[in-house]
Amino acid sequence: MPSPGPAVKAAPPSPLRLRGLIDALEVGLLERGTAARLALLATLAGEHVLLIGPPGTAKSELARRLHRAFDGARYFERLLTRFSTPEELFGPLSLKALEDDRYERLIDGFLPTAGIAFLDEVFKANSAILNALLTLLNEREFDNGSGRLRTPLLSVVAASNEVPMDDALRAFYDRFLLRIPVAPVSDAGFDALLSLPPQRWQALEALGPAEHEAVAHAAAGVALGESARQALAMLRRWLGAQGQSVSDRRWRQWLGLMRTAAATEGRQELDAIDLWTAPYVVSPTPDWAARIDTWFEQDLLQAAPQQAPWLTSAVEAFEQQLRIEQSAAPEGRDDGAAGKLALMRSVGGTTDTEGMLRLVAPALERARQRHYSRTHIAARVAQLGDMLAQLLTAREKIAAEHTRLAAALAPRLWLPPLRAAQLLDGRTQTLRKLDDLIARLREAQAGFAALPLDEQLAEPAPPPVEWVVSAE
Repeated sequence: MPSPGPAVKAAPPSPLRLRGLIDALEVGLLERGTAARLALLATLAGEHVLLIGPPGTAKSELARRLHRAFDGARYFERLLTRFSTPEELFGPLSLKALEDDRYERLIDGFLPTAGIAFLDEVFKANSAILNALLTLLNEREFDNGSGRLRTPLLSVVAASNEVPMDDALRAFYDRFLLRIPVAPVSDAGFDALLSLPPQRWQALEALGPAEHEAVAHAAAGVALGESARQALAMLRRWLGAQGQSVSDRRWRQWLGLMRTAAATEGRQELDAIDLWTAPYVVSPTPDWAARIDTWFEQDLLQAAPQQAPWLTSAVEAFEQQLRIEQSAAPEGRDDGAAGKLALMRSVGGTTDTEGMLRLVAPALERARQRHYSRTHIAARVAQLGDMLAQLLTAREKIAAEHTRLAAALAPRLWLPPLRAAQLLDGRTQTLRKLDDLIARLREAQAGFAALPLDEQLAEPAPPPVEWVVSAE
């Protein structure tokens, strides 16, 4: 018989398959898309998640669904209080071991043998439990008697109504890489909440241990791109200016999370967009999340809509100047339209004034308008042409940035679609604004080109139209 070949390593799960898992996690969990995606990503990266929000917001349901996404992962769940004992989490003492003078616990079915665990009201636990959890969460090891056991823990999903204010709990709080605010369903989603049918869990094609290992192997090969490196340095400086700091361990763990996201999306290098998870990683408290998200969108990606008040003021100034020149009275000139009307009456012997007015109306209208030299009209048209050229160049640049951003966002599996759409919408709004200003400038240019012309005038070119940007 031929000798067996080398074992074939499992491939990481495809983005399509992971998207199916994400969809299954989100079913019926209204406005929990971000929490579901990040919980699954954190588990793939071997990190822990803290859900911060009031009771009744589907935190435990999300954890229960998460454990079904990993084949063979045992599940453990406990609500902690200040009266909770270590036995409730780590198992009772072994009486048989005590007979042999060994202090060991019967851990089967308890937290040390779980793959996914949900710990509700985690910060209410006493110091004995928290100290044991620190080692378990960070090293994935549990001290049982005189030995230290390696545990199969993939991720702990913890929940709390609030962020701990006690300094003694800060080290434990820092063990949760992702800290995700979870709020009750909004007013906009309330009707959908009431209309939800009874939830039935659908079967999943759970991820096996070999696939999980393949994800970790692929993530290790993802490079830290220069744009990501610069973005992280920029964020650190910004946080420092705000009086905030992030531990070295946390920066490293976050890199691992971003590499896992990139690897499962089929990318080989991190970029600045990978910092979209910053609000859930570096926010010291939930109220900081919105501020950091704004920094990411406006300062880092510069994806916020550009109002360009100076452009609006410039267009308004040209439009106002056009109205002034179109309505300007003639400067002592008369092209004889009124005299032509009197001559027609005397020669024709007619009293049909209305009919004659229709014939000479264009001439009368021109008589009531000021006429301009070819130099004057050409100067106005040229100034508008220069501004139009600048606007068209700016629009082309922003359109190219929009295209590049859309292409960069397209493969993002973990970024919630609504957030991706918001990032694109900023430049979309800017393009719409520029299109409106370009159309108005072209209309003004056509208006100046159509001003009444007097070929005999030799007036010089007018001074350029100026504008002032409002201070509001």
